[in-house]
Amino acid sequence: MHMMSTGPTIRPVTRREAMLMGASACVLLTVPRGSLSQTETQQEFIDMGYLTTADGTEIFYKDWGPRDAQALVFHHGWPLTADDWDTQMMFFLNKGFRVIAHDRRGHGRSSQTDTGNEMDTYAADVAALTDALDLKGAVHIGHSTGGGEVARYVARAKPGRVAKAVLIGAVPPLMLKTDANPGGLPREVFDGFRAAHAANRAQFFLDVPSGPFYGYNRPGAEISQGVIRNWWRQGMMGGTKAHYDCIKAFSETDFTEDLKAIDVPVLVMHGDDDQIVPYAASAPLSAKLLKRGELRTYEGFGHGMCTTNADVINADLLAFVQG
Repeated sequence: MHMMSTGPTIRPVTRREAMLMGASACVLLTVPRGSLSQTETQQEFIDMGYLTTADGTEIFYKDWGPRDAQALVFHHGWPLTADDWDTQMMFFLNKGFRVIAHDRRGHGRSSQTDTGNEMDTYAADVAALTDALDLKGAVHIGHSTGGGEVARYVARAKPGRVAKAVLIGAVPPLMLKTDANPGGLPREVFDGFRAAHAANRAQFFLDVPSGPFYGYNRPGAEISQGVIRNWWRQGMMGGTKAHYDCIKAFSETDFTEDLKAIDVPVLVMHGDDDQIVPYAASAPLSAKLLKRGELRTYEGFGHGMCTTNADVINADLLAFVQG
């Protein structure tokens, strides 16, 4: 149950919250300081806070970099957090960009919601955040479920808010197999997700990154225990009800009309060895539905390519953003 408010509001993190998130302060060591004092630098380059939405949900977000720089907004996948974009956030911050990422409702440091865990509300939360930060001409970059969130938001965004978008290993147009989408995955696949989640979420959140998410189940894969543990850490921060509901959101939401409605340039990036969001039923179809879509296929790359192949992905993102 959430207390109703009159509209979205922003509050900074508290001292205690900042201490618990202390690792983020390391960013200060890498951003250009110029002639700014330490206090001015923190105010100009580093910000974390909470947006309180109209239904009382608190959405955690990071907002780093010069406020007059090109803004990039990152949207994470299920069941992760804004931290999943650490590599990209640091890469673009050091290139002089303003980088923003939020924890979706029910995920990470945001409120553990029992309602609103579906794409319309996810997109409305993003709209509230972009309004509160008054972002103009931003580039929205979404991975997996975050790609669906980007498609739904960008299709409905206020004029001038969005310049470009990127869908990476993204769930659109529709993951679920239906008569109209015969290449999709059977409902039994997602029922299996729900069953494993409800039975033992902690083990499920080890099994996914240890196997198909990063392609660590492939012969010769270079397995990183740190990456696996970081995935688990992020997942276990969120609310189990919200995560459970989100399985329906990412698997059953049809983004066909959203993709058709988007009129800004969109880069669609997908690995052809993606074991979470199979390539053939996603990226090529999305690119065809988009008015200004560009498809880029990565041979042998898996679902977690933003982490396992960050050097390639970051370079291509930079080229698209600057193009």
